[in-house]
Amino acid sequence: MEDVSITGDMIRLGQLLKLAGAVDNGADVRPLLADGAVTVNGEVDTRRGRQLHRGDVVVFDGIAVRVS
Repeated sequence: MEDVSITGDMIRLGQLLKLAGAVDNGADVRPLLADGAVTVNGEVDTRRGRQLHRGDVVVFDGIAVRVS
């Protein structure tokens, strides 16, 4: 599992996917989420604006990323 550090209290799901390298730009986030290819804490989430906090785990393409 890879840790992605954030400086504030939270990060939005779309931003985290860009930061983690799942997508090249923000426009690529929507199709990835629409396909149900992303889970947050074990549940499929399709909301690009979902707020993530430290300890949340996001999985995409078999890669797990924890917000830290």
